[in-house]
Amino acid sequence: MQIIKCVILVLLFASSSYIGVLIAKKYQARVRELKEIKTSLAIFATKIKLTYEPIPQIFEELGNREQNNISNLFQIASKNMKELPAGQAWLEALDKTNTNLKKEDIEVLKGLSSLLGKVDLEGQVSEIELVDHFLDRQIEIAQEESKKSEKMYKTLGVTVGLAMVIVLI
Repeated sequence: MQIIKCVILVLLFASSSYIGVLIAKKYQARVRELKEIKTSLAIFATKIKLTYEPIPQIFEELGNREQNNISNLFQIASKNMKELPAGQAWLEALDKTNTNLKKEDIEVLKGLSSLLGKVDLEGQVSEIELVDHFLDRQIEIAQEESKKSEKMYKTLGVTVGLAMVIVLI
């Protein structure tokens, strides 16, 4: 009977610690996704300036680069552009895609939809650059939150696990 109790306590401690680590990883994932979006938008701006490819084709290429949440965002937007205007397709893709981004991040990205596909080349590039500047700030905020929260949630997971073990002993 004691062995079963010990196994349960170890599993309880391990699962609590693991939950803390999972929550901490969400903060790292947000920073990574913001950087991926920034890189993708830089590629997008370069491609529309130099190659004059249509937006759906560029988004499809960006979506095929890797398999992650941000690639899915561009794939969904590209598919939506077959039926909707570019700006509306981008908004719907932002709403449908499951990411680790916060509401503020999504709002910054929604700003891109207002001129996407509606203005000339220079207007689109300037809009991308504006969103890029906002993303820089969001990345800074996300990195600060990550530094604070990562350690806290890992420690909290271990502490809660230890507290439960002590109470149940």
